[in-house]
Amino acid sequence: MTLPVALTGHDVIGQAKTGTGKTLGFGLPLIERVVVRADVDAGRATEDELSDAPQALIVVPTRELCTQVTNDLQTAGKVRDVRVLAVYGGRAYEPQVEALSKGVDIVVGTPGRLLDLAGQKKLNLSKVRALVLDEADEMLDLGFLPDVEKIITMLPAKRQTLLFSATMPGQVINLARRYMSQPTHIRATAPDDTGSTVANIEQHIFRAHSLDKVEMVSRILQAEGRGLAMIFCRTKRTAADVSDQLTQRGFAAGAVHGDLGQGAREQALRAFRNGKVDVLVCTDVAARGIDVEGVTHVINYQCPEDEKTYLHRIGRTGRAGASGTAVTLVDWDDIPRWQLINKALDLPFNDPEETYSTSAHLYELLKIAPGTKGVLPRSERTRAGLGAEEVEDLGETGGRGARSGRGRGARGGSGRSDAAAAEAVEEKPRRTRERRRTRRGSTVGAEGEAVAVVEAAEVETPAVEGAEGEAAPRRRRRRSRGGAAAEAAVVETPAAETLAEAPAEEKPAARTRTRTRKPKAEAAAEVPAAEAVAEAPAEEKPAARRTRTRKPKAAEAVVEAVTDAPAEKKPATRARKPKAAAESAPEAPAAEADAAAEVPAPRRRTRARKVAAAAETTPES
Repeated sequence: MTLPVALTGHDVIGQAKTGTGKTLGFGLPLIERVVVRADVDAGRATEDELSDAPQALIVVPTRELCTQVTNDLQTAGKVRDVRVLAVYGGRAYEPQVEALSKGVDIVVGTPGRLLDLAGQKKLNLSKVRALVLDEADEMLDLGFLPDVEKIITMLPAKRQTLLFSATMPGQVINLARRYMSQPTHIRATAPDDTGSTVANIEQHIFRAHSLDKVEMVSRILQAEGRGLAMIFCRTKRTAADVSDQLTQRGFAAGAVHGDLGQGAREQALRAFRNGKVDVLVCTDVAARGIDVEGVTHVINYQCPEDEKTYLHRIGRTGRAGASGTAVTLVDWDDIPRWQLINKALDLPFNDPEETYSTSAHLYELLKIAPGTKGVLPRSERTRAGLGAEEVEDLGETGGRGARSGRGRGARGGSGRSDAAAAEAVEEKPRRTRERRRTRRGSTVGAEGEAVAVVEAAEVETPAVEGAEGEAAPRRRRRRSRGGAAAEAAVVETPAAETLAEAPAEEKPAARTRTRTRKPKAEAAAEVPAAEAVAEAPAEEKPAARRTRTRKPKAAEAVVEAVTDAPAEKKPATRARKPKAAAESAPEAPAAEADAAAEVPAPRRRTRARKVAAAAETTPES
C-alpha cells in the first residue's frame, strides 16, 4: 500500500502492526529514487545529479535498530550498488568520518551521532531529498524531539518526508502537520484482524511472585517446541541478574541493556541470530524493530510500562505470518498497571490467575512436560553459548567494553572497578586525630578523672604591682596523658583576715568513666593572716596538650613564698608528692605584693626517675 504513493514523491504516514514489513515499505522507495552510477550509465540521470553527499536520511531511536535497518537496505540495494552507512554512538568516529568522505547514498543513524557529525561539518545534509523517521513515537518518548527538530532544520525545505510506526499518538500527528506537506496517512490491517495485537500470537497472563519468577521462566523455557526466546525486563540491573541466573541453570543466555558497551550488545545480538545463544534477556532497547527469525516465545519478566511497550514487546514473535507465544508475569504491585494496559488494548485478562512454578495449569497451558525442573538437563545443553561469539573491537568511546557494570568509564572516566578503588583506599593508613576534652577549665585525664595539677617547678617571681587579682601571662606546656595541667590556686584575702581556703565548688569536678577516683593533689596549706594570696580564675588556664607518656603522673599544689629578691629556679621534678607532705607544708612569710604568677618549668624530654622530694620543694621560712 505504501510503495505506489512513496515512489511518486508524496509524503506518507505509515502505520501498521509489528512484523508487517515497514522497513522495506520505506526502504525500497529510497533505493529506487537515489541516483547512482548505474543510472548515469543507463541514461536515466546526468553526471551533475551524482553526489557523494547523502541523498536520503533515516533516523531511528536505537542502535540495534540502526544496524538492522542498515543490513536490510544493503541487502535490498546490492543490485543497484547503493552505498548505505550506519551512524550511531558507541563506536569510534574515524571509520564513520572516513566512509562519509568516500561518499554515501543513504545514511541511517541515531539523532545524537548525526548531530555531532553535522556540527563538525563531517556530514553534509544539504543534498538530502528524502527523510524517514522510523519508530517516530519512540523517539518522542525518549526525548529525541528537540534533536529531531534540529536535524530537520538542516535539511532542504523541498524534500519527501516519511513517518512509520506501529503506534501513532497525537504528538506524532502534530509533528507531521508541522514538517510534512499534505501527507497521505496509510493504515494497514488485515480484514479479520480487528484487535490491537497480532492474531497469531498466543497470549498468557499470570500473577506471579517476584521470588518465584526465575523458577517459572526456567520451566517455561523447557516447553515443547520452544525455539529462540526473548525475555524483557524493565530495568538494566534486573536484566543482568536474570541473565546470570539462567546461565547458572544451564541455559545459553545473553543480555542486551544500556549498561553494556556497544561491542557486548552487538556480540549478544549476533550470537542470538546465529543460534549460539537461544535466550536473550534485554530491556526495552531491543523491543523496537528487532527482527530475528525463529523467535517462538516472548516472556515479559516485568510488567510493561504502557500498552505501546506491550505491543512492541510481544511483536518480536509471530512476525511475517508465523505464530508465537507471549507470556506476561505480573507481580501483585503491578496489577493496577496491567489493568490499564488490558483496558486500553481491550484484552480479556483483567484479573490474571495466581500462578506458581508448581501450578498444574502452567504446565498444561504452555505444554511443559510433567516433572520438569528449573535446571536444564546436561543432555540438552547443546548451544555454544555467548563465549563462542567474538567481541568486535568498535573503538568505543568512554571505555565501556566490559560486559558487566558501568563504572566511571561510562562517560570517559578511568573505568576503575570498585574493588580496585577499595584496595587503593586500604593502602593509605587512616589518620587519627588527638582529642582534648576539658571541663571547667581543667583537662580530663585518660582514665576519666579531672586532676588538678600545680606546677612542679618552684619559681619565685617579683611582685606585680597594680594588677590586683590578675594572673600573669603563662606559656603552654606539654603534660603527660594521665595527669591534667592546672595552675596553682592562690586565694586573695585582706591583710586583717584569717586564713582562707579555696572553696570546694571552684575545684574541677571529677568525671568518671570506668571507676571513681578523687583528685590526688589538693592544696591544703594554712596561710597566716598577713599573707596576700591571689587565686587565678579557672577560665584563664590554657588547655594542656597530651603527650605519649604511658603512665599517668600528677603534680602537687605548692604555695610559693614571694620575697623582694627573686630566688633561683629549681629543677622540675616528676616525682609524686605524698598527700601528707602537702598538708604539712610550713607557713610562708607575708608578701608585699598583691598577686603573684608562676612560670612553668621547662619541659624535659627524658623520663626522670621518681624521687620523693617533699622537703626540697618547700622553701624554708
